[in-house]
Amino acid sequence: MDFNKMSWVLAFLGFMFLGGICKANGATHFYDFVLKETYFTRLCSTKSILTVNGSLPGPTITVQKGDTAFVNVHNQGLYGLTIHWHGVKQSRNPWSDGPENITQCPIPVGTNFTYEIIFSTEEGTLWWHAHSDWSRATVYGAIIILPAANTTYPFATPDAQETLILGSWFKGDVMEIISYALATGGEPNISDASTINGQPGDLYSCSNETTYRWLVDFGKTYLLRVINAVMNEEKFLAIANHNLTVVAQDAAYIKPITTPYIMITPGQTMDILVTANQPPSHYYIASTSFVDGNVKFHNGTTTAILEYNGNYSTPSTTPFPTLPDHDDDTAAENFTKQVRALASEDHPISVPLNISTSLYIAVSIKERICADSSCAGPDGNAISASLNNISFQTPSISILQAYYGGNTNGVYTTNFPDIPPHFYNFTGDVTNNTLYPSFGTRVRMINYGEGVEIVFQGTNIIESENHPMHLHGFSFYLVGTGSGNFNSTTSPTTYNLVDPPEVNTIAVPKKGWAAIRFVADNPGVWFMHCHLERHSSWGMDTVLIVRNGNTSESTIRGPPAYMPPCSNS
Repeated sequence: MDFNKMSWVLAFLGFMFLGGICKANGATHFYDFVLKETYFTRLCSTKSILTVNGSLPGPTITVQKGDTAFVNVHNQGLYGLTIHWHGVKQSRNPWSDGPENITQCPIPVGTNFTYEIIFSTEEGTLWWHAHSDWSRATVYGAIIILPAANTTYPFATPDAQETLILGSWFKGDVMEIISYALATGGEPNISDASTINGQPGDLYSCSNETTYRWLVDFGKTYLLRVINAVMNEEKFLAIANHNLTVVAQDAAYIKPITTPYIMITPGQTMDILVTANQPPSHYYIASTSFVDGNVKFHNGTTTAILEYNGNYSTPSTTPFPTLPDHDDDTAAENFTKQVRALASEDHPISVPLNISTSLYIAVSIKERICADSSCAGPDGNAISASLNNISFQTPSISILQAYYGGNTNGVYTTNFPDIPPHFYNFTGDVTNNTLYPSFGTRVRMINYGEGVEIVFQGTNIIESENHPMHLHGFSFYLVGTGSGNFNSTTSPTTYNLVDPPEVNTIAVPKKGWAAIRFVADNPGVWFMHCHLERHSSWGMDTVLIVRNGNTSESTIRGPPAYMPPCSNS
């Protein structure tokens, strides 16, 4: 690539002199990401998609724990967009977090913007993706965070590593798909295929010649990094005749779980030990959807092949793994309930016990009334979604820039409710309860250093299903889950406060609840949303703003020299 090296110099000096470079113990890395349209052929047809550096998935960022990476994003695409570094806490640095019009405005076509990615306690696998409308369908890649210098894994060092990213493929233009759905009020088209490392696999048309193959040596143990970048479905995954030993989730170590399959939600990552201990041959890696609601979804099976090196006869039939049915919520729960933090001396956890801020958030699919019943959703209305009956409306300028500059009038209000405005049998008969939310850009202010507990309550309005909820700027502890309605007296008695997993994305169970805890020790503006893209597009989002503390180390850093301009600011 022939770039003007001065752009790197100017970007770096801008961070140094205006934003300041956060002190870090590790090394500094530099990457160039070029957003551009590239032709790809899948499912017997060719289309142009937005990519980074012309590849699908995009390039991998590799660092060690505690490092810093500068990523200069050059937008040579057709529209403005942003990039998010999913699961990276970005201590005091929301300026580089990425969600469009939450922490920045989109990078205009023909310009570039440099993100400063500050790694702190994360260790393992995370990922990056576009965070503008549905552009993340093709703009995503892995982040590998190796142990810091002079440290090692809490298990025997693997012989080699491999990354598998689960994705979605649409024959149509993804931006047109969601734009049409929002304009008409109906559901967006489902994907036409699921993919592993950008390839649908043998079971899809015109795909068997390009099925992804993972080459292994007999007797070696591999660290397999799995990322769910799928747009709208949670996923089961298994490898024929091979056990999976899950050792980390969302870049935090867990007590090892040996299992024949995993269930992974959009946004989640898992690190898995796989030993190549079967007779040398070919074995299918397969992934199917987990969808326990009565909703449209892609019901295909994406495959890759684990292929042993060496001389042997190619099998006439490749063994195929056994996967749970698409609606087997028992299988999903049997996996997720095993996940517990490693909580060792070298990898301690610190679950907040003193809670000063409590939120009880009802997570719901709703309707927006359309004049003359003219929309394509239920009852002639438009489909919407809400948290505590507030359907989030993304502003036309950046919330972070408005907050930092003190000019918040008309951008957002600070009255996001701590509890649902109406209490009812959330997971039971809801026929007498409102289908219609309020619409607005409401945020919740939180004081620095507070212990926070959020209980997400699933609801039965229109359709109940699992919701993968993601919070930017933090890893949090999943202290409890349960079925039915959360009971403030009895449900907390079931919490795990000893070794709950430290994660950034959780599955709120269908007709159930999930409770998380964290300390609000990262000042800034942080997006919280469902990671099913259609739900987020419908308004299942909000923003937490953590105020500054009383010291420089508990205060948001100043903005970099250049931020992408907001057209309506």
